[in-house]
Amino acid sequence: MARFVWAMKRAAPWAARNADGAIALILAVVVGVLGIMPDEMFGKEGQDIQRQLVNAATLVILALVATALLRDRLRQAPVERTITSGALAELPVRLARMEQIESLAHSTRRALDALQLVRVLGSRQEIAQSHAEARKDTARWSFKGGTGTYLRAVTLPLCVAAARRDKRHLTVRVEVLDPADAEVCETYAHYRRSLSESPDATGETWTTDRVRKESYATVLAAFWHRQRYGLLDIAVGLSATMTTFRWDLSSTRLIMTVEDPNMAMTALAGTFYYENCDTELRLSFEQARRVPLEMYKKVPLSDEPTIEEVQELFEHIGMPLPKSYDGRDVVDIARKALRAVDPYGP
Repeated sequence: MARFVWAMKRAAPWAARNADGAIALILAVVVGVLGIMPDEMFGKEGQDIQRQLVNAATLVILALVATALLRDRLRQAPVERTITSGALAELPVRLARMEQIESLAHSTRRALDALQLVRVLGSRQEIAQSHAEARKDTARWSFKGGTGTYLRAVTLPLCVAAARRDKRHLTVRVEVLDPADAEVCETYAHYRRSLSESPDATGETWTTDRVRKESYATVLAAFWHRQRYGLLDIAVGLSATMTTFRWDLSSTRLIMTVEDPNMAMTALAGTFYYENCDTELRLSFEQARRVPLEMYKKVPLSDEPTIEEVQELFEHIGMPLPKSYDGRDVVDIARKALRAVDPYGP
């Protein structure tokens, strides 16, 4: 008895909350029982009463079911209104906030990139990739270094080809060692030999004569490209002092390389380091001895310059080749100018 009373106490709250459903369930059970009982149990008059009870109970069950449905809808209406007027109404605002957060994250990343003054490149592949990114769509290029071998082999031909393809203007400023200054050429050759006496990636060792030929080749390459692309504004300066660094500066980034082919530094445009190196290169170029490239029309060069054309060019611009140079030396300069070997190549 106590267990029955305990069960009723537990069921009473549920029955109170769901009275209509409970009544409908009880009536459905009663109607079901009446419906399956044999007609002989009620007699003729009892059968009429049985049918009336079933019909009446069925109507009551339907009414209770309808009442339960209406009550559930009334309970759900505030929830639906809350969802519709709350979360859904705030959805555009939340989406706008997400866009603001994405924009803020993008701006923060750009600011962090700008604060990163210099990034170290630690492999040939990274250096080559950085050079490729610097060349992409650039409208200007400044170089300062020893003799400009990589400039002649890769940078200048590819930049000119890209500018010609897009039919756009290209400004190039080059500063290399003065080939007429024997002292600075010897200093540079001694420095390169002190790092390694073995031939470099081009297959040659560094001598004073090689330094002079490489610088002459850079001058010749500048004239050759200027004669073939009218939108190329190129200038060459000759320096009397050597540097252990090589600067390559484009519209988007600066790359500073050293003699180690697996080490370099890079900085993006707009950073403190990039802007100051840009100023340094401009001032250094202004102090260098200028090659009169405005005379590029005076001595036309063939696609494969002849010995006479090369000699005449340097005579005409006031940079005569050494008298000790024979035809083989002149051919070597022309080869270095137009078919230079990539010093960072495989």
